[in-house]
Amino acid sequence: MVKVIAEAGCNHMGRMDIAYQLIDAAILCKADIIKFQKRNPKELLTKEEYNAPHPVPANSYGKTYGEHREFLELTKEQHAELKKYCEEHGIIYSTSVWDMTSAKEITELNPSLIKIPSAENTNFKMLKWLCKNYKGEIHLSFGMTTHDEEKAIIEFFKTEGRNKDLVIYSCTSGYPVSFDDICLLEITRLKKEYGNIVKDIGFSGHHLGIAVDIAAITLGANYIERHFTLDRTFKGTDHAASLEPAGMFKLCRDIRNVSKALKYKKTELLAVEEVQRKKLKYKGN
Repeated sequence: MVKVIAEAGCNHMGRMDIAYQLIDAAILCKADIIKFQKRNPKELLTKEEYNAPHPVPANSYGKTYGEHREFLELTKEQHAELKKYCEEHGIIYSTSVWDMTSAKEITELNPSLIKIPSAENTNFKMLKWLCKNYKGEIHLSFGMTTHDEEKAIIEFFKTEGRNKDLVIYSCTSGYPVSFDDICLLEITRLKKEYGNIVKDIGFSGHHLGIAVDIAAITLGANYIERHFTLDRTFKGTDHAASLEPAGMFKLCRDIRNVSKALKYKKTELLAVEEVQRKKLKYKGN
């Protein structure tokens, strides 16, 4: 069955009360997984990047981009609280990790899966540490990634003996992404090239609406990841490219219904058809 990931990211805006509300909303929407993000801004950013102004000042929560990122961060202890809350309420907790410190901190929480964002998928130092020290599934997006880089990543996981714990995602890095740039057939390419090597294939979307996600599962994506917010008008970069609860609910509903329908008939005539056949089928003269 296809799994839906509600990507809360930093849409909690640095507030635990909103993080809990996002979890509650994802549960009501019947999402399988809720995913947050973990960064160490001083490690991730250069001094110049840290001290530069936010590129979109209206979205900034600090005087500099570094202060903005610090404001949005939750501590390891807060992530532990969120994971516990998820486990108590029947949804899987996960987090994207953006640097070595974050990878180590989240590994200590032992989630069932950790996500590698497109921006960090060639951070082989971090990937190697995770392969050696983290035993769960590693999910990794292929946004803004060349084919040569894809091959290098896959070969790395094969060398580390972790390719069967790897789930790769077709992704276009943009917020939001136009329909012309989604390129859904990349799912077919990834499935053809790597489907027998990795554990599974997913689709991470930053588009508007939910029609594209339905098409993605018909092409073989078994994980659908969508950004999720309580209100698309909230202050911040990701909210506008996110689904609100009503949209996430419809997405989860439609994904499950289409997943049930994506199969061959078990017999030439189904039981429901036998009844109709007796009543309606042409019987000849």
